[in-house]
Amino acid sequence: MLTRIHVNQHVIKANRKHGRNDPPLTVKEYKQNRKAYEVTVHGPSRVVYQPDKPLSCGAHVWIETRAKVTTS
Repeated sequence: MLTRIHVNQHVIKANRKHGRNDPPLTVKEYKQNRKAYEVTVHGPSRVVYQPDKPLSCGAHVWIETRAKVTTS
């Protein structure tokens, strides 16, 4: 199963503006999105930059992998 990981810039900006510490990383899998502070990819992965075809969430850069991903 393909997993995509990206940094949510809106969360980082909101954290700074409002003094919060919400998790800025999103791990997108088939039917779920997990929020995280840290992500470990246990296998091969690749970094993708597609400015002309961003993800539905608006991300232009993300990591793709089919390996196991753990979060904390």
